[in-house]
Amino acid sequence: MKPHVLSAINAFTMLAIGAWGWKTGNSNTALIPVALGAMLLPLNNGIRYESKVVSHVAVILTLLATVGLAMALKGAIGREDNGQIMRVSVMLFTAIIAMIAFIKSFIDARKKRAKI
Repeated sequence: MKPHVLSAINAFTMLAIGAWGWKTGNSNTALIPVALGAMLLPLNNGIRYESKVVSHVAVILTLLATVGLAMALKGAIGREDNGQIMRVSVMLFTAIIAMIAFIKSFIDARKKRAKI
């Protein structure tokens, strides 16, 4: 799948599940993935047309989300909060998949430039 599609899926997942987590848990920290998802969505067009700067900004935001979600998952496991474990796991999964797609596209672009 294309990186811009996976980034959009990741952004929408963080928006929807983050909002759901905020609504059910009433914790303001649940809005962090919502904010990151809202920042990723406008970058999607630049990712689609392979803008280097936009793609790198999206990778940095996705990496921040991945690290933050991993820490949130660790905390949720410690509290044994099954609902939060499930929500954070889904968001973390989509963030990791988006990171893999970004890395693969960067490697492919480098190989393509090396051929020229």
